[in-house]
Amino acid sequence: MEYRPLGRTGVSVSPLCLGAMMFGAFGNSDHDDSAKIIHRALDAGINFVDTADFYSGGESEEIVGKALAGGRRDNVVLATKVGLPFGEDPNQRGTSRRWITEAVEGSLRRLGTDWIDLYQVHRLDAAVDIDETLGVLSDLVHAGKIRAFGASTVAGSEIVEAQWTAERRGRERFRTEQPPYSLLARAVEYDVLPTCLRHGMGVLAYSPLAGGWLTGRYRKGQEIAGPGSVARRVRFAATYDATSPANAAKLDAADALGALADEAGMTLVQMAIAFVVRHPAVTSAIVGPRTMDHLESYLTTDGIELSDDLLDRIDEIVPPGHTVNVADNMWHTSTSTLDAAFRRR
Repeated sequence: MEYRPLGRTGVSVSPLCLGAMMFGAFGNSDHDDSAKIIHRALDAGINFVDTADFYSGGESEEIVGKALAGGRRDNVVLATKVGLPFGEDPNQRGTSRRWITEAVEGSLRRLGTDWIDLYQVHRLDAAVDIDETLGVLSDLVHAGKIRAFGASTVAGSEIVEAQWTAERRGRERFRTEQPPYSLLARAVEYDVLPTCLRHGMGVLAYSPLAGGWLTGRYRKGQEIAGPGSVARRVRFAATYDATSPANAAKLDAADALGALADEAGMTLVQMAIAFVVRHPAVTSAIVGPRTMDHLESYLTTDGIELSDDLLDRIDEIVPPGHTVNVADNMWHTSTSTLDAAFRRR
């Protein structure tokens, strides 16, 4: 497996990043089985693991910590996130100095480590000045508790604002961005990915399989089943609503992409992940297996190349910069500016 520079951090990571959202109540509640999946990924050459305190209320971090015990931690670039609600307390969320200072200690404890390689803001907090967030994260870098920090699902303009703030206030800066990016959700190609390139930021693309729509299971004439876990089916019910016109358009696109992959002699999973990691701004694609079979299918994508002709045909199905269902851009999770109250209504 090849390794790539994670922006300008000086750290090299695998083009596949093992996402741990499916370990715990969100997906696979068997800790031992989840640990076996993690070990298999590491043995296959993946050296990059991404989790979050939000995933299964910290259970994912606990599973990852157990799996990396016994000498495996030192060879892993370990990433986690802070910002989404961790509990019922209204102050156990966001990016204030108060919460980040407390949250990082919890993550370190659950992960069983003295340091976090990449600590990411799960979403920017509109209620907190960006300078306060950069300030506390910079202090954590200087204290040795984290090595670098980044953000997730941030608009291009907000990336630039954070970079300018860091320069003018003498703060450490965001080194990475984690956006949603797939064959069906390409909006970040227009602004976010070029912005990351200009600022030398690493990119961890999440949902490269569009929440399962690009696994090959969603073809015309087949039932849209949704996620395997009950918790995720409830949380993301609208994402798989077969009566939604936006999802009907996604089904058309997924079916056409599946047929194209068949014609090219590869699985849709292989084509989808290869497409994401091929972009010059992308460092790694985050793959989140719930089962060992899922992981094995992801590992087959290593070394897959897409021809220029195939890329042109992909563009005919989903044009560059276009997202089939705008909700998949996840903007609604990071800003309220598109809510009805803020629009011209």
